[in-house]
Amino acid sequence: MTRLRLFLVAGEPSGDRLGAAMMSGFRQIGIDCEFAGVGGEAMQAEGLDSLYPISDLSVMGFAEVVPSLPRIFARLAQTSRAAVAFAPDALVTIDSPDFCLRVAARAKKACPELLAIQYVAPTVWAWRPWRASKLARIFDHVLAVYPFEPAFLRKYNVRSTFVGHPATETPTPTPAQADEIRREFGIEGDEPVAVVLPGSRKAEVARLGPVFGAALNLAIRELPGLRPIVPAAYPVADIVADMVNSWPVRPAVLDPRGYSPESAEIRKRALFEIASGAIAASGTVSLELASAATPMVIAYDMNWLSRQIVASLLRVESVCLVNLAAEAKAVPECLGRDCRPEKIAGEFVRLFRDPGAREAQLQACRSAMERLGKGSGPSGERAARAIAEITGRMSNHIK
Repeated sequence: MTRLRLFLVAGEPSGDRLGAAMMSGFRQIGIDCEFAGVGGEAMQAEGLDSLYPISDLSVMGFAEVVPSLPRIFARLAQTSRAAVAFAPDALVTIDSPDFCLRVAARAKKACPELLAIQYVAPTVWAWRPWRASKLARIFDHVLAVYPFEPAFLRKYNVRSTFVGHPATETPTPTPAQADEIRREFGIEGDEPVAVVLPGSRKAEVARLGPVFGAALNLAIRELPGLRPIVPAAYPVADIVADMVNSWPVRPAVLDPRGYSPESAEIRKRALFEIASGAIAASGTVSLELASAATPMVIAYDMNWLSRQIVASLLRVESVCLVNLAAEAKAVPECLGRDCRPEKIAGEFVRLFRDPGAREAQLQACRSAMERLGKGSGPSGERAARAIAEITGRMSNHIK
């Protein structure tokens, strides 16, 4: 059988990790693939020659995106043209729904017979539900990472398959890996560790970094002996390393530069494993922390205009993925006007002083992992199998 030709598009680090796991998944199920498209370091390590750096697309917020529009539009046109020229068996766009919807729409307009698959459904159940109708017009299939999404999408005639969330299958770091992180940062015995995660995009770090730094300072006044460490995301590692020098309390930085994506991920997971608590920007990192059973406070804010627009469109009470998956309100969320140092620090200190609140959050973390497919096999492999079935390549290649 000929090789399966896939044009992949991932526009941010979380999508890059999903794409890399899916690419690896094809090898695991014995299907030979040829890849082209856009991805980050993880996908490139799996053999993708990216058209351009995904940092060109990593912009978030309505007002924040405006200055980047000319570059984004140019990349949009470039990507859709390349997808059609590659003549793939399927175009697989990963996360980044605003960009990916436009890429797929342009490519399908130029080549109506092109099979288009979106991996990670846009959060139409949370806000902007009218996008579900667009999904039905543009995509032939959607691979969902939350179990409640396929039923919701069926209401809009969107074919969808739940493939699980990668946060559920993260290997637990070995004791040796955890001890290595302790030695690296001079952490002794039961010394409490706080991880601080201000985001993976430049705009996020610039906006949240000073707030998180001030919150950390207030928390340490209440929790003397707390050791703060900031795991920097690769796209903003240089910015984070400079930024923490201006914080009232200077934390250590877990820098991914100089490590392979796999090694950097292992180091970060080992840090999560030994952490006593976390202050984190809203996003998929909350599920990574939940997988490590690390209690957390989630915080996020945008500029005034972006905040007003999002608030008017939001259809859910919670934005924390752990709370959503577990159908609970165990993880504190400091959003918008509540994204203040005093509020964040107060919630964080409570995790150490209120055993009931801490245990409720740990129970929500366990529940979230179970509902997201823990124990059901690697999500990347499940995504690969789903694509193989959709493209008609699965019948003779099941292991």
